[in-house]
Amino acid sequence: MDYRSQNPATGAIIGTYPAWDDHRLEQALSRVEAVRPEWQGMSVTDRGALLRGLAVRLRAGGEGYARLITEEMGKPIREARAEIEKCALGCEFFAERGPELLADEPVASDARTSYVAWQPLGTVLAVMPWNFPFWQVIRFAAPALVAGNCALLKHAPNVPRCAEALEALFLEAGFPRGVFQWLPITHEQAEGIIADPRLHAVTVTGSPRAGRRLAALAGAALKKTVLELGGSDPFVVLEDADLERAVAVAVTARFQAGGQSCIAAKRFILVAAIADEFLARFQRRVEALTVGDPSREDTDLGPLARADLRATLHRQVEDSIRAGAQPLTGCRKLDGPGFFYMPSILDQVGPGMPAHDEELFGPVAAIVRVRDEDQALAAANRHRYGLGGSVWTADRARGERFARRLESGLAFVNGLVKSDPRLPFGGVKESGHGRELGALGLREFCNAKCVWIG
Repeated sequence: MDYRSQNPATGAIIGTYPAWDDHRLEQALSRVEAVRPEWQGMSVTDRGALLRGLAVRLRAGGEGYARLITEEMGKPIREARAEIEKCALGCEFFAERGPELLADEPVASDARTSYVAWQPLGTVLAVMPWNFPFWQVIRFAAPALVAGNCALLKHAPNVPRCAEALEALFLEAGFPRGVFQWLPITHEQAEGIIADPRLHAVTVTGSPRAGRRLAALAGAALKKTVLELGGSDPFVVLEDADLERAVAVAVTARFQAGGQSCIAAKRFILVAAIADEFLARFQRRVEALTVGDPSREDTDLGPLARADLRATLHRQVEDSIRAGAQPLTGCRKLDGPGFFYMPSILDQVGPGMPAHDEELFGPVAAIVRVRDEDQALAAANRHRYGLGGSVWTADRARGERFARRLESGLAFVNGLVKSDPRLPFGGVKESGHGRELGALGLREFCNAKCVWIG
């Protein structure tokens, strides 16, 4: 299996990277095992200083890294710049808070002294996706590394230049060679090293199918896992919502990154009292989006990342229409080169349709109509995924009650569902388990060691 960099806006092949043979993989594993004691022996403060240096380099080269993202996976350049800035902020957060969050935690007991010591597990294999090719890696690596772990990255095969740039960034920032390594390896090789005693944990961001497979292998080897899998986030609009604000955020929530985000709003659950008005406003804004070259400053929506992803999305749309969904706008491929798909809205979506039951990983909004708040909550929770969700209402207390009843790892009231370095990120049900980011994410790959002194 080769790693292939292809511009999704034109279809042009930029370059290929042959997968490593087993000998090169073994060299990488030996390298990380050799450097691990040195890395774990550094203070949290010193490791954090390296992360701060990484943030400086991210910002200094930000325009180049953003254009690399845009060329390799098709994200509009404005969004790519924002992704790089978010990476820098994430590095700075864990550099600043690491010493405090990893400090020994005193616990009163029958001992003279007892406490919890947060110690690194060792080396973590990260299987990462292409949709946020820098941020997905940094949001795992920053907390894992500041905690004293080493990181092995098995990145998506269609973003090898991003992976290569990330590894170079860590080296240029002064991280010891081997602490962070990109492994251009096959799926079979990645599965094979999970049982290796030099590997101590696995984190996966991807599909439920990939998560199940890798988690089963990790479980057989008794290795810790964090799984951040798919999502079909509900965007619930109640009758007292500020519709102008809700519609504006709805467009961003569904169509940023070309709709290719696990926490994108995918099911728009509208109560009857406002459904028609919301939908009319929403459709006008969706039809005004500029689709085209993602390197242009005025582009709102670029291509999908790969041809097969577009084909899958279009099949889901067509199957949903055959099952009774009503196409309001878009719902077709854009003619010409590249993997473009028109921003789309499907109305009258319900259970049994792919647009409802599956994850639509692309620029298609599914409209689900309900009678009232109770039906809205039932519809929001009636899904195998449980990553994020939002509710829109003028009554803050009502919104908070609704959010607490959502079966999800993230619940937002009158706001865009997003990841934030300060807050835990992750899901329930088939969206996975474990947390990234925040204090919980920092401690996921730590041994919470009890120390008792009599």
